[in-house]
Amino acid sequence: MLPKYATIASKLSEELRPVNPSEIDQYAAEFEAFQARFAQFFVRSEPREAVRQYLRGLLAPVRRKNCWQMAEALGNKDPQAMQRLLFGAQWDADAVRDELQMFVIERFSEADGIGIVDETGFLKKGTKSVGVKRQYSGTAGKIENCQIGVFVAYCTGRGYTFLDRRLYLPEEWCQDSERRREACVPEKVTFQTKSQLAIQMLEHAWAQGVPMEWVAGDKIYGDDTQLRDRVAQAGKKYVLAVSSNTPVWRERQPMVAPFKGQRGRPRKEPRLDNGAAAWKPVSAVVAALASQAWKRLALGRGEKGPRIYHWARVRIFEKRRAVPGPEGWLLARRSITDPTDLVYYLSNAPRSTSLRTLAEVAGARWSIETTIEEGKGEAGLDEYEVRYWHSWHRHITLSMMAHAWLASMRQPEGEKSAGPRDGRVERARGQALAGDCAATATTQSRAASGLVPLASNQAAAGSPQSLSQPGRLLAPRWYP
Repeated sequence: MLPKYATIASKLSEELRPVNPSEIDQYAAEFEAFQARFAQFFVRSEPREAVRQYLRGLLAPVRRKNCWQMAEALGNKDPQAMQRLLFGAQWDADAVRDELQMFVIERFSEADGIGIVDETGFLKKGTKSVGVKRQYSGTAGKIENCQIGVFVAYCTGRGYTFLDRRLYLPEEWCQDSERRREACVPEKVTFQTKSQLAIQMLEHAWAQGVPMEWVAGDKIYGDDTQLRDRVAQAGKKYVLAVSSNTPVWRERQPMVAPFKGQRGRPRKEPRLDNGAAAWKPVSAVVAALASQAWKRLALGRGEKGPRIYHWARVRIFEKRRAVPGPEGWLLARRSITDPTDLVYYLSNAPRSTSLRTLAEVAGARWSIETTIEEGKGEAGLDEYEVRYWHSWHRHITLSMMAHAWLASMRQPEGEKSAGPRDGRVERARGQALAGDCAATATTQSRAASGLVPLASNQAAAGSPQSLSQPGRLLAPRWYP
C-alpha cells in the first residue's frame, strides 16, 4: 500500500473552511481528550495544568514560542509555571513519549508504515546549551554553532508525524565532566553516533508495536552498514540513500572457504578467490546502465510542481568487510534537467519489488523534512530557551505532541477514530499521485491558523505558583 499523500491532502483542502461555533466546541473536546491521556504522567495538579498551558501556547499564533511569550499570549502573569515544567517538575519525558507513540499507532498506523530517520540543527549562541558546538547543520547548510537533534518520523496513508527524538551529544561533551555536570547530562549517557541513536529509536518503536514495513533515510544513515543490517535483522525493508563511492558487486563472487588454524586459534575469515571480480562504487555501476534502464516517474506534486525524475535499479551484492554480503537493489534517481544530479540508494527489498515501489519509499523521506519544518513553523520545535539535557528532551517531546495533535486534526473525520489499520489498501501501490507531503504541508499551515484558536477556547488556567525571585529561571531540582 502506497502512502496516500495526495488523497489526504485533497480531502483536507475540502475541510479547511471557516469554522462555526459547534466545530469550535468539537475541537475543544478533541484537545481536552488528547491532553488528558497524558495526565497520568504528572503526579501533581500544577504540572498537569502547566502541560495544558504549554501545549496551548505551542499551538497559539505566538511570534516566538518560548515560555515568556507563550505565557503572555495566554494571559498568564509570568512564565514561571512553564519554566518549572521544563526545569524542575517531576515527570518522565520518555514515558510521555511512549504514550505519544500509542497515540500515533491509534491515529496513523498502517501495516506497511514507513519509519524515516533524519536530523536537524538548532542554531545557538554561546557554549552552555547542552551538546552545542560548531558542527555541520543541514538547517544552515554549513558549519555553525548549534545543537543536533536526531528524529524518527512515521509516514502512512493516514498522515505523518514524529515518533521519537534524541539529542546528539558530541564526543568532546561526553569527555568533559564539568560541562556534563552543568548541563545535567545523566551519567549513563555515553557517546553514540547519529546512526546508533537512530537504531535505538527504531528498535524502541518496534518494541512499542509501531507497524513498520519500511525504513528510509539519507546517506548519513544509509552509509552505516550496522543500521542497514539491524533493519534487515528485524524483518524490515529499507530504502536508504548512500554515498556515490559505496562499494557493491554486480554478481556473487567465488570465495575461498575459511580454514581452521592451530588449536586455540580462531578461524580465519573467508576471502575472495584470486579470480574474483573487484567491487565497484555504486556510481560506476549506475553509469554503466543502458539508457533503457531509466524510467521517467512522477511521484507527486512538490512546491515547484510535479516531482518527476528518472529512476533505475539493478540487483547487486552489498559489501561486508572485504567480501560480498547480502543481495539487494541498487536504486538511482536522476534529475530530468541535470543528468549529473544523481542520488543512490540501497535496498534489501525482494526481487519481486517494483521500481515504482522502491521510488515511492525513497521519496517518502521528504515527509520527515516536512514534519521538521512544520514542527518548527507550527509547534515551536526550535524556539526553546533551555540549557539542560532533561529540559531539551521535555520541550521537544511537548512540541512533538503539539504536532501530532495538529496532524491528527487534519485527518478526514472517519480517520480520527478508525484505530490502527491492518494494512487494508484503498488503492494499489503504484497508482499515480496527484500530490504528496509538500502539498499536505501547505494545508498544515492553513489548518494551524484555524485550529489554534480552537485550542485557546479552553477554561482559563489556574494561577501559577509564585517564586521567591520572579522572572528568574528555576534551577533544576530533579530530572529523569
